[in-house]
Amino acid sequence: MEFDKVIHEPARLRIMMILTGSAEADFNFLRTTLGLTRGNLSKHIEKLESAGYLNVHKSFNGKVPHTRYQMTHKGSQALLQYWERIDAVRQLGGS
Repeated sequence: MEFDKVIHEPARLRIMMILTGSAEADFNFLRTTLGLTRGNLSKHIEKLESAGYLNVHKSFNGKVPHTRYQMTHKGSQALLQYWERIDAVRQLGGS
């Protein structure tokens, strides 16, 4: 059974889980909550965005950049399918 390698990476799965529970999250919230460096979080966000799983919204608060993220419909569907595959593996283990 093949898992979505974009989502399966622990930090990216955690990002997706946070975004499942909220309409959007900003960069600093994700960085603080996940305990990732700026560079590490940026790389994970790039992977999720390039897969079409996240929308990125950039703006400025005065001169300070502000970046927000939202899960796309494609991302929601991919995460749902990921959990279905996890459940299928769990059921095989319980047989």
